[in-house]
Amino acid sequence: MRRHRAAVLAALLLMFGLPVQAAPDYRLEPRQIAPDTWLVEGRTENFSKDNGGDIVNVAFLATDAGVLVIDTGPSRRYGEALRAAIARVTDAPVRRVLLTHHHPDHVLGNQAFADVPIAALAGTARLMAEEGDAMAENMYRLVGDWMRGTEVVLPDEALEPGVLAFGGHRLRLLALQGHTGADLAILDETTGVLFAGDLIFHDRALTTPHTPGIDAWLADLDRLGALAWSLVVPGHGPIARDDGPLRQTADYLRWLDRTFTEAAGRGADMNEVMQSPIPTRFADLPLARYELIRSTNHLYPRYEAAQFRLLAPAP
Repeated sequence: MRRHRAAVLAALLLMFGLPVQAAPDYRLEPRQIAPDTWLVEGRTENFSKDNGGDIVNVAFLATDAGVLVIDTGPSRRYGEALRAAIARVTDAPVRRVLLTHHHPDHVLGNQAFADVPIAALAGTARLMAEEGDAMAENMYRLVGDWMRGTEVVLPDEALEPGVLAFGGHRLRLLALQGHTGADLAILDETTGVLFAGDLIFHDRALTTPHTPGIDAWLADLDRLGALAWSLVVPGHGPIARDDGPLRQTADYLRWLDRTFTEAAGRGADMNEVMQSPIPTRFADLPLARYELIRSTNHLYPRYEAAQFRLLAPAP
């Protein structure tokens, strides 16, 4: 009945010479990056009505035992497009979903996978329950009709750090915290692919709204750098076979830390910090000034508070 009504409406629009607006289409194109391993690479842009939030890297393993999906994208429509793209690659059924963290561009495609177990760290599930609806509402404002029908679907399985065997792949699950307080990184020890989630950004400015602190994030990067991987998949930006993305992310974080520490030491206000000069090596990154402004809002008050405690007289 719904399809019939839609067809009648389209016919009426054509009859009166009015344009028929096609539904948004993500046009996802997976590419193979390792044995059994496929990547759908997002754009290094901000959310917009032009891209529908297609700014995130998602991946899947297509094995004889079925398909394992890593993150589901920013909307129900994206999740459905991802599932269709998987079906073009393999006839094997989707068996499981792993979520790297709770941010909306990574988890709001869950509806398309509600028939299989969706697993995440306990902290990720808690953050989705607390913040998911607000984040979905914000995504509706940012990308509009691409979000039609999208609702938050919470994980139904809690992950613990350790080894997960799937379809001949040995997946090492790491429970980290630097980006959101609950961040899953996955090292496929069989292929050497490291799925880093948003602990690593590559050739794109970092987002910092939920980080527990730059020190924690840098410690996570040290841990990831010590692993035996041969290819890294960042949460945003191009993949790499060297440690360039890790070094770039760490360099950016240390620059933020120095900028905020020095600004707090001289008593700079937030508006002044937002206009800080950006080093040449970061200035051309997509969203460089935008993310500095956001990071100042998120993080700089902590540096001001630390400076106030440092200057406060001893009791």
